[in-house]
Parts: sequence; C-alpha cells; structure tokens
Amino acid sequence: MAPLRALYVDLDNTLLGAGASLLLDGDGTVTALGVRAIEAALRADVEVVPITGRRQAQAREAARLLGARAYVFECGSAVVLDGEEHWLTGDYRPGEPTIHEQIAATSAPNLLLAAYHDRLEHHAPWHRGREVSHLFRGLVDTAAATALLAQQGHGDLRLLDNGRAVGDYPSLDGLEQVRVYHLLPAGASKADGVAFHREARGLEREATIAVGDSPEDLACATEVDRLWLVANAISGDPTMRHLAAGLPNVRVAEEGHGPGVYEAVITELAQRR
Repeated sequence: MAPLRALYVDLDNTLLGAGASLLLDGDGTVTALGVRAIEAALRADVEVVPITGRRQAQAREAARLLGARAYVFECGSAVVLDGEEHWLTGDYRPGEPTIHEQIAATSAPNLLLAAYHDRLEHHAPWHRGREVSHLFRGLVDTAAATALLAQQGHGDLRLLDNGRAVGDYPSLDGLEQVRVYHLLPAGASKADGVAFHREARGLEREATIAVGDSPEDLACATEVDRLWLVANAISGDPTMRHLAAGLPNVRVAEEGHGPGVYEAVITELAQRR
C-alpha cells in the first residue's frame, strides 16, 4: 500500500461539528480529535486539502487555519494551489460580471425556484456574496432538476447535492428532510478538483484519501484510493449507505464529524506503514 500523501477533507458536517466548530462534535460536545486528525496528517507529511462548498474567502481562511497550501472552493469551481487560482468552470470565467452573476442572467435560478416552489428556496443567508454557485435548500431530485435545466437550454449548468442542511427552516417543515444544493457550471465538481490537485502535485491515486458526508463528496471516490464517510453521513441520511454500497473503496467511520476524520486518518496512516 502506497504511503499517504494527500488528505482531501470536507468541512461542514465532516471536519466541523455543531455550529461549524472545529472543537465540537455533532452533539456540541467538546473534542480535539478533528484538530488531532489534521496534526497527524501534517506530521506524517500528508498534504491537507479542504474541499468545500464555501465561497473562496471562507475556504481561504479555513485553509490558513489548517496549515493547508491548497484548497477547493464552491464545490470544485476552482482549485487554489500555493495562492494561484485554477478555474474549472468551463466557458464561465471569473471577472465582471462574476460567474454567479452570469448564471443569474440565464434565469436558471428562477426556473428552479418556480418549478420547485414548494420544495426549494435560497439557503439564506449563506447564498449571498458568492462568486460562482447559487445556493439553495430544500428537497428535490437533482437528476430531474438538471434534466429540466437542459430541456430549457441550460445544459451547461447542473444542480448538485452537497449534503443535509443543519438547522430549522419553518418554510420547509413539510419536507422529510432539508438538503443543500448548488447550481453551478456543469463541469465543476469536487471530484474534478481532487483530480486537478493530484495531477498538479504528481500524486498517484493510491497515495490519497478523502473524507466527507455528502453525495458530492462520495463522487470523489473515483479519484482517491479510499473515500471515508463520517458516521453522521449515514445516520443523517440513510440513502447514503445505498449510494455507497456499489463503491468498493468507500468505508464508513464509526464516529462522526471531527472524530470520524481522526479515525480515517489514523487508520490509513497505520495501514500504510
């Protein structure tokens, strides 16, 4: 088994616990295991790469705090390597107007809000100030939504599922659960962000792992040696076990959030000695 050289780790609901804290688990109990996971990786000369749906300013600050030299933001819209931006958004290019504004001009966000008026809304207040993706919450079939976009001339966009939303949303009380969705250029994905970073660093797939909690994180399994799901990925969304069942390199941690990331890192380091 190849030595571990890169850890791709999701932030919200994975490394971060209650209130998006690095020092709390999902129940709000104080734990340093998330910090210890990052420490163990860095001590073993494993590059830590946050992969997140957060906008760049938030991702950059998280990367700085974690000692990371690279990060992937807005679900694979761009990879930042040693301060240099690499955009994976196809024909949508950053500038003025922003990619977020370019997508808004297509009316695709309004199309989705109208089609799923009782099942989808902006993920306020986090939908504001974004560079690329339009952020929603609710409960929809992403494949059907993306097909609808294509039927209406927006085949260069897709709706992705970035995991379960944490919190109470009275306007969506009738839904079985509430999930977070990103509308973004069709070519952008966390998996492509991982692939870009691996190629840029000259890393073989066998030398990398990823840890996450969402379907978008799960898609990274094709680009790493092993994809770990933290326990809350399954307890919070039983369908994730079904999605993971057909992927031989996916493993579910016994612990959730930061402790689950610690379990993944320590297990992988021990097995690769």
